[in-house]
Amino acid sequence: MLSAIAFPEIDPVALELGPIVIRWYALAYIAGFVLGWRYCIALNRRIPGRPTDDDLTDFLFWAGIGVILGGRLGFILFYNLDYYLANPLDILKLWSGGMSFHGGLAGIIVAILWYARSQGFSPFRLGDLVACAGPIGLFLGRVANFVNGELWGRPAPDLPWAVVFPDPRAGGIPRHPSQLYEAALEGIVLFIVLLILARIPAVRERTGTLSGVFLIGYGLGRITAEFFREPDVQIGYLAFGVTMGQLLSIPMVLAGIAFVVMAPFGRRPAEGPKATR
Repeated sequence: MLSAIAFPEIDPVALELGPIVIRWYALAYIAGFVLGWRYCIALNRRIPGRPTDDDLTDFLFWAGIGVILGGRLGFILFYNLDYYLANPLDILKLWSGGMSFHGGLAGIIVAILWYARSQGFSPFRLGDLVACAGPIGLFLGRVANFVNGELWGRPAPDLPWAVVFPDPRAGGIPRHPSQLYEAALEGIVLFIVLLILARIPAVRERTGTLSGVFLIGYGLGRITAEFFREPDVQIGYLAFGVTMGQLLSIPMVLAGIAFVVMAPFGRRPAEGPKATR
């Protein structure tokens, strides 16, 4: 067995003031929302019409609600339903962890559909902007997973960059740092691809294309990373060695392909200049 890399001694708690405890994971969520919001505004200035900067600012609150509620409900339904049926009060313990990306995605899709329809513009326009900003939050979230020493990878005793995670459940053996693989694939690579495409007018005008590329890119990245990630212990492997993360990502890829093929969606009627406060 080659020498493994020691897990960096980073305290998961970023700040503690008496009873107030702020974790890096929570800060990753906050930073992801704020940076994503500012990035959406920067991208949106290339395109006339709605959503406006004010629309994006107002939507930020609903995006947070959608991601948090959807992520929590997704984790409960997809990953640990039996436990929460037996311990329903633990559903409220968000500080104990337990979020699902696929649930969060469903939550923000509902938020996009509701907000855009209530404001009278195409949800695909808003969805394309959110899709471009999504990898920012994904990158920060996966790095926070690594800092927390959770969601570790499968055993990799001969891997030079394998990490021994401190959690006793990890068995004290070298493992793939799969959180960082996901940060690279779902965060950095996907962000760059969407950034390049968003700068091409012909792609931006095919409303729904960027949303489709996000679904395809995330789905393929997650399916790939799952080959190196340890399955959740309460679920394990499903039929044919597939993990729950891979199973939930397959419909994403198919939906993304359909979006790209069928775009543009929700053609925007002629509108005046954008208004900002």
